[in-house]
Amino acid sequence: MITERGLARNTIAAYRRDLERFLEHLSGRKRRDLNRLTTDDVIHFMGAEQARGLGPASIARALVSIKMLVKFLHMDGRVERNLIGLMEGPRLWKALPDVLHEHEVEGLIDAVDEGDPFARRDRALLETLYATGVRASEAAALKLADLHLDLEYVRVIGKGDKERIVPIGREAVAALKAYLGTDRPRPATAAAGEAVFLSRTGRPLDRSAVWRIVRKYGRRAGITKHLTPHTLRHSFATHLVSRGADLRVVQELLGHVNIATTQRYLHVDASRLKAVHRQFHPRG
Repeated sequence: MITERGLARNTIAAYRRDLERFLEHLSGRKRRDLNRLTTDDVIHFMGAEQARGLGPASIARALVSIKMLVKFLHMDGRVERNLIGLMEGPRLWKALPDVLHEHEVEGLIDAVDEGDPFARRDRALLETLYATGVRASEAAALKLADLHLDLEYVRVIGKGDKERIVPIGREAVAALKAYLGTDRPRPATAAAGEAVFLSRTGRPLDRSAVWRIVRKYGRRAGITKHLTPHTLRHSFATHLVSRGADLRVVQELLGHVNIATTQRYLHVDASRLKAVHRQFHPRG
């Protein structure tokens, strides 16, 4: 099933955690026989996950995990009925993702102090995240061979090893050239030598390091919103849509398989427009 769907490593790990919690939940209710699984069992689990503090997106992913498991077992003949296949998950976009205003993005990047030992690397990373909308894992995985700075585009390997070409703006190009030209650490290994973003020890940054860097400068910039690399991805897409970019183009840039996933940014922009209307219209 994993091979057929071409899932990314982080996605596989998340699905595995979801299923481990689900099976533990069933065991606690003495409902270990998946042949007797009902929609009530799944609904009870989803309620428990909500009580645990999980949001709609995480609960929806857990439901997808369960559906995949039951479908596989049904196709394999180990479960007689698949009653779960038609269950709908919670609506995902009621809670809109946090998005930075353009001035907040500028403040985030300007929070990089040139006196810091890794200032040029961190500025290049922040500029790249916002300029391309790549995920933290995709930024960490960027290789020197993926950068085509003179042509102002990068090659990104996304979920399921799907490749996409993403333009990159002049500011990000300048930041990357400044970092690569002077401040990139000496690679610790030959394999590390291929990576764009390296740690102080010369090893490729991982996804967690990218998160820490973004949060570090978010605190320094005084940004109180929930800030992660994904916030910059949301901001990238929202700012494109708000300036008139075609939704299909944004879908391609983000590497979304389904246009429905990209449509959240229409809702985000509509929410922003309503807020502006309420603030400035005399009868808002």
